[in-house]
Amino acid sequence: MTDYIRNIVKKHTITPPATLIRGATVLSMDESIGNIERGDILITGSNITAVGKNLDVQDAHIIDATNMIAMPGMVDSHRHSWEGQLRRINPNATCLDDYSNATHFSFAKYYRPSDIYVGNLLTALGAIDAGITTIIDNSHNSRTAEHSDAAVEALLDSGIRAIHASGAPVSGEWDRAHWPGNWQRLQDKYFRNNPESLVSLAVMAQLEPELWYEARRLGLPIITEFFGAEMASELKSLHQQGLLGSDNIFNHCTALPDEGWEILREAGVRVNVCPRSDSHYGIESGMFAIEAAQRHGINPGLSVDNETSYSTDMFMEMRVAFYLQRVMGMHKQHCCDSGHSLATLPAAQLLKSATVDGATCAGLQDKVGSLTPGKQADLILINVADLNLYPNGNAFGTVVHAAERSNIDTVMIGGRIVKQNGKVLGVDSERLRAAIDESREHLFAAAGYEPDIFAEKFLPIIQSN
Repeated sequence: MTDYIRNIVKKHTITPPATLIRGATVLSMDESIGNIERGDILITGSNITAVGKNLDVQDAHIIDATNMIAMPGMVDSHRHSWEGQLRRINPNATCLDDYSNATHFSFAKYYRPSDIYVGNLLTALGAIDAGITTIIDNSHNSRTAEHSDAAVEALLDSGIRAIHASGAPVSGEWDRAHWPGNWQRLQDKYFRNNPESLVSLAVMAQLEPELWYEARRLGLPIITEFFGAEMASELKSLHQQGLLGSDNIFNHCTALPDEGWEILREAGVRVNVCPRSDSHYGIESGMFAIEAAQRHGINPGLSVDNETSYSTDMFMEMRVAFYLQRVMGMHKQHCCDSGHSLATLPAAQLLKSATVDGATCAGLQDKVGSLTPGKQADLILINVADLNLYPNGNAFGTVVHAAERSNIDTVMIGGRIVKQNGKVLGVDSERLRAAIDESREHLFAAAGYEPDIFAEKFLPIIQSN
């Protein structure tokens, strides 16, 4: 990394000893605390220490949260962060091959460590801006040790809470000698002696027991892109061998039959689903799997997956989930049982998927996901006095069906304010844009791609070699 790149984000200010958020509409996402129409949240250091009404606190920094909704920061439990500078390059993609052609088979093999850094940094800052305080970074472009370092350093510099999952590239030449030894090297370099770090390590691996053994030797979670129609037949054998467990995190889980869901539940496999990705790319059935998961006693997190076709925000993820469920329910009602009552996920349940359930998917349920005393102070304040939100007729409905990133006034991660008055703090926007532009120019030139901002579809790049 050059000093120029590493200086895009300035170090955040010191966390005040105590902060009191006063007078908010509190959506705690904790059943024992509940919801409070005008409540207070006390934060001491990096932790939430009290949630209630009219807290009597001396010598605290006061945040007036009148006309604000206070809620946990959202958790994106599956994101390919390295692709940040390829935002919306392929908005009309219709299949998974379209996605792969615009990423793995076009630009991925030309990524330098600095490009990985820029992609991860841009993704992380965009997530913070959108009220996403935790991401699981599925980094399936770890070409060299230097590329992996760049990905981790970008997450550390951004100030986001993240799990970096080191994964093998899909195409092109890469340094196979560092794989999977790179996992232990990363653990030793960044994480072993830094238990308070906001960033931790995982691995990306498909149904590859030899790699799972190494991950488990190191105590690292294992993340798999799991497509049920294609891969379900392997679950029974893996389960019988005792190879599935609570350290497995499966993305997508589309078109998985009931027997497969029963195995995942018995083994304790963690799951996230992708409302937009699965429908946008028509992955298997094209319908995301939240209804099937919950029917089998699994509450999955939500994930954005990537930004190459659509936006980064979790608000839209919840909305698409809501309407997909409506469509699926109406189809079942019409085709299967005319007397069948229409059952869909309410707004509060969708917000739980974006917070508590996402935290559980990440294995961070004891740290984040709800406004619970003792947990880390990862939270957001949404300004419901804004024209598009006022009056606030229903707090859950406002968040799930109406809020936008522009309504997020404040974002706090580990007690540290990283967005305030609607602006992400510490970012040198001019240098960030310059780094993004340089990275894109390099990638486009290396791949022989002529950008067209009006193109209806990304055309595969045909390499002469």
